[in-house]
Amino acid sequence: MSVERWDPFREAVSLSDAMNALFRESFIRPSSVPGQPGAPGLLPLDVVEDENAFVVKASLPGVKPDDVQITVHGDTLTIQGESRADEEKKSERWHLRERRTGQFRRTLSLATPVDSDKAQASFEHGVLTLTLPKSEQARPRQIKIGR
Repeated sequence: MSVERWDPFREAVSLSDAMNALFRESFIRPSSVPGQPGAPGLLPLDVVEDENAFVVKASLPGVKPDDVQITVHGDTLTIQGESRADEEKKSERWHLRERRTGQFRRTLSLATPVDSDKAQASFEHGVLTLTLPKSEQARPRQIKIGR
């Protein structure tokens, strides 16, 4: 049996590598941090699925429906648009300005393809609601046993 000498720096290097990986794979990506010029903002979503459809809700306060584009391709949903800032007047002095403005974009892969021809969208009180029916091929079917 051989004796291996303990090296305290061996564990320190692996801890450093682990921390670097944690920051690289963080939930907050630098490209989606609100406030960075040119970076699209994060769009929070709620997604619910039943056996026939997906229902997606997005909070878009202060955004006009005409400023939102929704595309569906197979099982991929993309919501993008722009929230515009109020016009600044020279006679006003801002004390606080926290509401996010600018472009936003969110792409989401759903579990199954949807039928985009039957999709419905509504916009009420700053909440976008999408109903995306699953395609016929993706819906569950019961198979009867022949005799």
